[in-house]
Amino acid sequence: MPILTVKISAQRSDTLTDQVAAMLAEHTSAILGKKPEVTAIAISYIDPRDWIIAGKSLQSHGKSSFALEIKVTDETNTKDEKKRYIAAVFAGFTAILGDIHEESYIHVHDVRAAAYGYGGKTQEFRYQHP
Repeated sequence: MPILTVKISAQRSDTLTDQVAAMLAEHTSAILGKKPEVTAIAISYIDPRDWIIAGKSLQSHGKSSFALEIKVTDETNTKDEKKRYIAAVFAGFTAILGDIHEESYIHVHDVRAAAYGYGGKTQEFRYQHP
């Protein structure tokens, strides 16, 4: 039931949205073991002129960037799984966007089960009442 929120430094396109969503869904399922049917992905686009790193726009740098935040239930993934996920997602964005600025971020939030849920039920409730 993860929610992935991603910002991409690019002009919006259906093709890019489809590629990014497919890549994220694949890695989230294959590496983190999350069910695709309850995985949500929200993608926002930011003009490269408006994304500033080290005082210069990405357009000036001639690079792309992204920032991904994913919320998962605490204690459901190991450090090694998260390490593999971060490496695979960075490589996936590089394959899709090309020259990625090193200052591109992936943040895996481990959220307490009693404070996180969907459909009006917490993950803790779902664990206690399978």
